[in-house]
Amino acid sequence: MFTNIKGDILGGLTAGIVALPLALAFGVSSGLGPSAGLYGAIFLSFFAALFGGTPTQISGPTAPMTAVSMVVIATIISVHNGSIEKALPYILAVFLLSGIFQIALGMLGVGKYIKYIPYPVVSGFMTAIGVIILITQILPVLGYEVKNDREFVEQFKPLAEEHLLENILIDESKEGLLVLEDFQETIKRAGEVNEATIYEEAENLAKNDASGVIGTIKSLPRALGKINWIEVLLALGTIIIIYGFKKITTAIPSTLVALVIVSSIAIGFGIDYRSIQEIPQGFPRIEWTLFTDFNFLGLIPYILTALTLSLLGAIDSLLTSVVADNLTKTRHLPNKELIGQGIGNSIAAVFGGIPGAGATIRTVVNIQSGGKTKLSGMVASVVLLIILLALSPMASKIPAAVLAGILVTVGIGVMDYKGLNALSKIPRTEVVIMAVVLVLSVFWNLVYAVGIGLVMASLFFMKKMGDLSTDDSRVTTVAKEKMWDDEKKLSPSFKENVFIKHLSGPLFFGFATEFVNISNQIPKSASILIIRMSKVPYIDQSGLFALEDVLMDLIQKDIEVVFVGIQKQPKYLMKTIGIIGKLIPEEQVFTDFSSCKKYVIDEHKSITA
Repeated sequence: MFTNIKGDILGGLTAGIVALPLALAFGVSSGLGPSAGLYGAIFLSFFAALFGGTPTQISGPTAPMTAVSMVVIATIISVHNGSIEKALPYILAVFLLSGIFQIALGMLGVGKYIKYIPYPVVSGFMTAIGVIILITQILPVLGYEVKNDREFVEQFKPLAEEHLLENILIDESKEGLLVLEDFQETIKRAGEVNEATIYEEAENLAKNDASGVIGTIKSLPRALGKINWIEVLLALGTIIIIYGFKKITTAIPSTLVALVIVSSIAIGFGIDYRSIQEIPQGFPRIEWTLFTDFNFLGLIPYILTALTLSLLGAIDSLLTSVVADNLTKTRHLPNKELIGQGIGNSIAAVFGGIPGAGATIRTVVNIQSGGKTKLSGMVASVVLLIILLALSPMASKIPAAVLAGILVTVGIGVMDYKGLNALSKIPRTEVVIMAVVLVLSVFWNLVYAVGIGLVMASLFFMKKMGDLSTDDSRVTTVAKEKMWDDEKKLSPSFKENVFIKHLSGPLFFGFATEFVNISNQIPKSASILIIRMSKVPYIDQSGLFALEDVLMDLIQKDIEVVFVGIQKQPKYLMKTIGIIGKLIPEEQVFTDFSSCKKYVIDEHKSITA
């Protein structure tokens, strides 16, 4: 770890500075505030580096993880009537559980299988992340804040009163009070609800209604009628500097330059702008409510969400690990990396941080700046911690529009343009998968969209493999089928009485039905069927039972079946269920065609060589 101290310190310092604006922006975007993003970056970067399997990896909040976290946070807050205080223990519990799941995935050795997730699913998801970020940043860019729209908030006051009364009844129920026998207590508590409390609840409900993609679209007409041009100019200035400065030099992170310049102008000229939420001073504190105000039954509906979040973090991190390998000419340890990411996300959740993953840009910056060992990721974490301890009052003055501008550039950059440009060239089924994942992710649910995309990809793959197996596995006479080299000198009598089936490729459930249909093509005149399986590497349960059904049908028709060249896996299963040994005697199973041909000629005197 200490073999490259100078390079690691420089790489970690640079990566930490690059991570600062993104951590703040992702925290704001998530709904938990800039401090949650900063805490997530600090703890994840340190512990993922310490325990992970990619030495140069810099971890922290990323666009995909933040987009999913944003949905999780909004959903749980909605369930708790817009109260972030009541929702926070459950939000952090989901994040903690996702970290534990990542540790479990690493310990179970799942890391090596992540690469098999279909590209159309990943492409559709990444593009959806970009679209979600862009849409949800429209209101901050326009300077529209729900709580300042009094007319809109007033619409939610009746619903707020209902929720407050409902909460009183729920609290009384938990305390064992029977409302029907103690109206006075209910009336007393209801009387303590004042206008300010009702309006605050209405603000929470209005904010929740305007959150997410659908909420943003619904609120857009009101936002366009209440544009704050100061906020718009700050956001546009940030975007212009980010893209413009890259053309001058990439040695200094353009996001940091934009953050410093635009924030300095806003503060220095005394512009009336909306700043980000205040970042608490001092070392991050443990969120004890995660353990004291938490009911496991309330977490059950989000277990699948936590698992999906952990899988997304795994994919995100391991893709970055591959990039790091290509740059450093090394090989990462995928399962160890998942364990490190899981430990980092778990600890971040305990301190109120949002989850993250290996961050590609930050990792590349670290490597290019000299980082080579785990120390670089730990240094990046310490840099962010120092900034938190020393500069949090100053950071709290950053305009919210600046972070919105940064997120707009992140949204534009995270979309999979390679996949989008290839839409006209790739198979239609892959286009459908990509489009379904994209649309469902944006307008419905990120978690379910990925699940549906994986199911669709699996079904299309099965169909394709079934079609290929059907094409390659034909039952025809030797005369009609293209003969293999060792079949070209067979006698006319052999060709007349013996049919040969060449099987090629795996025999699995996608091929089972077609396999039964093909067997029906064997003419009644056939007395012997030779099944050549040297090109069948694998057979599953469906293929196995389909083969058994076909053989039983052929035996009833008095057709003798002989096998040639069965590979190890199919042969083991065929013996296990009795295809070989019970249905087909061992002496009718051969390793090569010449032995098979000798057997047929010896057993059937009417057939000549």
